[in-house]
Amino acid sequence: MYDKSQLMRGTLEGCILKIISLETTYGYEIVTKLQGFGFGDMKEGTIYPLLVRLEKKKMISSTIRPSPLGPSRKYYSLTESGRELLGEFETCWHQVTETVDSILKQGVNI
Repeated sequence: MYDKSQLMRGTLEGCILKIISLETTYGYEIVTKLQGFGFGDMKEGTIYPLLVRLEKKKMISSTIRPSPLGPSRKYYSLTESGRELLGEFETCWHQVTETVDSILKQGVNI
């Protein structure tokens, strides 16, 4: 049986960059959005190491802001380098999906 989660994990970094590009957000909100888009078994423990890595690579930046519901939160936003990487990811993703789609449609009359 093919494991869908294995394939999804390979695209996670690009998806995180896209979510952050749309609005400044915090870790738990990123997890919730990913779950809503189909990463159903996504956990915070998977996301936070990726956020740390992206921040070290200067793809995202963070600021601490007060939260109305408890302790302060770390909010993430995309840097210019992050925008460039996201553009590269989107281009690569479209090329891969077009290639795979053309293979999977073999034998189907369009």
